[in-house]
Amino acid sequence: MKLLSRFAKDESGATAIEYGLIAALLSVAIIAGLQTINLGEVFTGIGTAISER
Repeated sequence: MKLLSRFAKDESGATAIEYGLIAALLSVAIIAGLQTINLGEVFTGIGTAISER
């Protein structure tokens, strides 16, 4: 019984799960942001600007 009460009070796993959720949320936000920017056009524009110099 003492083992179960110690396990219930341990919060180190909860912290790891919270960090995992934050990382997942950030990655979803980054992916959504990158999809709004057409990177092909950006790199084509950069390549064109470099080749014109």
